[in-house]
Amino acid sequence: MNTEKSSKINQLLRSQPYGTIFTSSWLVERGYSLDLQKQYKKSNWLESIGSGAMKRTGDDIPLEGALFALQHQLGMHIHIGAKSALGLQGKAHYLKLNASRTSLFGPLKENPPKWFRDQWKDKYSLTQSDFLPVDIGVTDFDFGAYKLKISTPARAIMECLYLAPEKQPLMECYEIMEGLNNLRPNSVQQLLENCNSIKVKRLFLFMAEKAAHQWFRYINTESVDLGKGKRSIVPNGVFDQKYQITLPKELKKKDERGI
Repeated sequence: MNTEKSSKINQLLRSQPYGTIFTSSWLVERGYSLDLQKQYKKSNWLESIGSGAMKRTGDDIPLEGALFALQHQLGMHIHIGAKSALGLQGKAHYLKLNASRTSLFGPLKENPPKWFRDQWKDKYSLTQSDFLPVDIGVTDFDFGAYKLKISTPARAIMECLYLAPEKQPLMECYEIMEGLNNLRPNSVQQLLENCNSIKVKRLFLFMAEKAAHQWFRYINTESVDLGKGKRSIVPNGVFDQKYQITLPKELKKKDERGI
């Protein structure tokens, strides 16, 4: 490889952190043609991990490093959410986290590329939904060599409630809510007003009020669309008159609101 090409590959390798992916489309946008990419692989600088993606030869790529490419190179909105995001921010240390699978959330029409699905399929569970806008309730979390978008605690508990009760126990959601005593009312208000899941909004407000958090008194519930009619969250539960939802008996039993 001549000096010019050697300089170009060195510049490329310096541009991205170790433990991350190089997507072919991102490389082409930056002047690294498909032919040049083939030369880099032939020269053992890069190795393919599937169609459209490469890594430094011999580099070990964790799920977060692959997610870095989705967010920073492909511009996708898939992010770490729900209990995984809470755990990273120290909000679920008393709960059992699934160490083998990271909870990811993303919009309905954003499907991760095949190389991501094939290589890390056992490392994550992905929930695709538009129940919240992609650009609110997310924050940059520092993983050391790079930062990733993850859910803030307020958005993360809403994602947990979205998964409940089928994939996330409601009692565990309430235990999480009890620990969220320092949420920012403005952020919570924005999320509630932009959330299109009636179930999530009713459960969130029920649990927040029951936990008697100081920030709850600053939430304007009248500007939150809670829909009409009753919602049965679980079968054979106990009905809550204020929020018109049927809850597990053990959760309603803990209710000290006198409603």
